[in-house]
Amino acid sequence: MKVLKTQKDLQNQVYLLKAQNQSIGFVPTMGALHEGHLSLIRTARQQCDSTISSIFVNPTQFNDPKDLANYPRNEALDLDKLREANCDFVFIPDITEVYSPNEYWHFDIGKLEQIFEGTSRPGHYQGVTQIVKKFFDWITPNIAFFGQKDYQQFLIIRQLVSHFGLPVQLFCHPTIRESNGLAMSSRNARLNEHERQIAQTLSRTLFDIKAHFADKSIKDLLSEARSKLTNTPELELSYLSICDAETLEETNEKTPAKIIALVAARIGEIRLIDNIILKS
Repeated sequence: MKVLKTQKDLQNQVYLLKAQNQSIGFVPTMGALHEGHLSLIRTARQQCDSTISSIFVNPTQFNDPKDLANYPRNEALDLDKLREANCDFVFIPDITEVYSPNEYWHFDIGKLEQIFEGTSRPGHYQGVTQIVKKFFDWITPNIAFFGQKDYQQFLIIRQLVSHFGLPVQLFCHPTIRESNGLAMSSRNARLNEHERQIAQTLSRTLFDIKAHFADKSIKDLLSEARSKLTNTPELELSYLSICDAETLEETNEKTPAKIIALVAARIGEIRLIDNIILKS
């Protein structure tokens, strides 16, 4: 695996790959890699000739400086994991390689920035679209791979690609879960054992909704699930909604072609999100 540190080195490597008519799969990460990330690498290797990953803790997508400071970092361990997954190249830039002083970015995301994670984390998706657009421009991947856990983010990146007419396909990989059902996340490393037990309530609630989706109304499903979560000690529910999966508009009917349940909650200082497809 080759480690690339500068934008110039990255683009030179991309030029060589394109000259050899190799397809490129791209997996962007902020490090603290887990099996969810590695499954994206393995899927990219199956679908593309060469795989490029990135490790960059992007400051513009953190609206809470404390959250940025506490984000887990272990570059040496991350590199070992990428090697084991047979990643071909990893881009690990310094912030000065990515951003120029006083750089400005605004992308009109519309309603998707005003709901759920957009409301809970103001400015977060501006930072996400800013860095993804840069990486897409520099790497020009054939396919970019993202995890379903960050489903709202995936929809917004899809909107970004459509708006700029970027020649990249997007792949949404199903959420990888721990043996207890908890959706894998870099933030899980900050949970103590007691908090991990509480966190399992999120996935269990989603699985219950899916199990009873055919025989209960959406109103009853939400009522029962919200009651369970709000009565869970030490869990602060941010939202639980059932939505049209194409628009994230909340629905009380089962008529949309694809329906998803979304949940977010805070356990101590850690905020977790999860979702499950109910109909597709």
